[in-house]
Amino acid sequence: MSLFYFDIWDGEALVVDEEGLDLAGQRAAEVEAAMSLADIARQLEPLASSDGLAVNVRDASGPVLRAIFVCEKVQSIN
Repeated sequence: MSLFYFDIWDGEALVVDEEGLDLAGQRAAEVEAAMSLADIARQLEPLASSDGLAVNVRDASGPVLRAIFVCEKVQSIN
């Protein structure tokens, strides 16, 4: 088991995780980051800007991965 920290960047401010989660390994941290990012994105207002929305994952050694939410509006061809 390893302790992973999930810091949230909303495009304006960084919320630092000071408690962390004890997970089985990096794959478990990847899944947790993706699920956390989906939960955060689900709470956004439909037309809200999501520029820079990310979950930065780190362990005792430093950065491990970064999950980024990207939402692009596509013009319809009507």
